[in-house]
Amino acid sequence: MGVLLGLLWPLRRLNDLVLPAGMALGVAAVAAMVVAILIQVFFRYVLGNALAWPDEFSRFMMLWMTGLMAPTAFRRGGFVAIEMVAAVLPRALAGALALALLVLSLVVLLYAFRIGAGEVCGIGGRFDTVSLWVPDLGLRVDLRAVCALSPAGAVGWTLPEGGLGTLVKVPRWWTMLSIHVGVVLMMLVNIELILRALIGLAGGGDRLPAIRGTDMAGAE
Repeated sequence: MGVLLGLLWPLRRLNDLVLPAGMALGVAAVAAMVVAILIQVFFRYVLGNALAWPDEFSRFMMLWMTGLMAPTAFRRGGFVAIEMVAAVLPRALAGALALALLVLSLVVLLYAFRIGAGEVCGIGGRFDTVSLWVPDLGLRVDLRAVCALSPAGAVGWTLPEGGLGTLVKVPRWWTMLSIHVGVVLMMLVNIELILRALIGLAGGGDRLPAIRGTDMAGAE
């Protein structure tokens, strides 16, 4: 019991710190997406001259919003679930079933992690977006070195040829990274929930600290 609680504490603290930051960034992404959509509606239907960037920008923000906010929903029990079977089972069997489903979820997330890495490090990640531009601050990321786990030369800084502030296209891997980040955060949440389930099965449920926001999500 003590070992499980000792493993749970740092992971719970990490999730308590990281997930609220992800939620805040997700809310900002939603706000930016709404603004971009409204701008596009105005230019398309009022001025009759649709812009190129709002559609791609909105998709970018939607993916990052999902990747940053889904882990919090998972942790708080906010996902859609069918609880009829667990409700009629004895408490111990219901806990064992929940643990089995969490382990299965971890297997799926590990597979998703592999897919996410393939999307970021694959050939698609080497191209740029069509219409998204950002100021060139001179930061350079060698994606191949990062994917090969070679820290030497992976990140560097060089003075942009056109000077600081020159616009460059957003790399496509920035978009794909949203899914990868979301999967990693969900894996951290999943492991925390597995530890909580094990502690509950061992009779230590009364020693588990509550998850923030669980009551709002309507989870047990």
